[in-house]
Amino acid sequence: MKLATCAYSYRDLLKDGQMTLEAFMDLAVEIGFDGIEWTSYYFPETTKSYMTRVKREAFFRGLGAAGAATGGNFANAEADKRAAQIENVKDWLVKATWLGAPVLRVFAGGCPEGVNLSEAQKWVADGIAACLPTAEEEGVVMALENHGGMTADAAGTLALIEPFKDNPYVRLNLDFGNFRDDVYGQYEACAPYAATTHVKPMVRVGEERVPVDYRRVMKIMAETGYNGYYSIEYEEKEPAIPYCERFASYLRGCMVDG
Repeated sequence: MKLATCAYSYRDLLKDGQMTLEAFMDLAVEIGFDGIEWTSYYFPETTKSYMTRVKREAFFRGLGAAGAATGGNFANAEADKRAAQIENVKDWLVKATWLGAPVLRVFAGGCPEGVNLSEAQKWVADGIAACLPTAEEEGVVMALENHGGMTADAAGTLALIEPFKDNPYVRLNLDFGNFRDDVYGQYEACAPYAATTHVKPMVRVGEERVPVDYRRVMKIMAETGYNGYYSIEYEEKEPAIPYCERFASYLRGCMVDG
């Protein structure tokens, strides 16, 4: 098991220019991360020459590519906008290879108001299927994240993943902070499909936000044979520096205990 950080964790610093991607990589090395997840929103440019240079600089620093991440909404009610989302994912499947990333995080989206759930689920399935040839050609796994909407719980997430269970290019980005209530049961249900993960400190149970027990999480994941990255995606109010370093230290302890 390996520990990574998402560029998203430092989004405020990256967006306002306080941190460059090079400084982000240097900080990842300083903290001792094994890899980094490249969030698509924070590249100053997305040309092949720039992104392959980023890949080189990460390699020189000893950082692996835990993955890349893009946004999107395969369930947009407008057909032309769904088509645009598909093209965005295809584009980032190619760009993931420029970064050396073996997996790309994607979103399903929510069921639009007035649309039958089964129809929205079909739009998502059609969107994933449309991207599959590019994923297969580039050798990049599409990892659908449980991220609210139709993927707010394990049942909804699995309804979208299981039709592709025999295709190795469609898997799950299991975000441990995005389910609610019986979160550990939902982790168990989804763990066999996980290609990568997002690690958040807290989760909502009832009306409260409580810490996630990552010793328990890592035991659940190990039982399914998961040996991939645990990528910190930090969203708390305290500044990411120095919180992420402390959180990383806690997670390393959980790995040792597990």
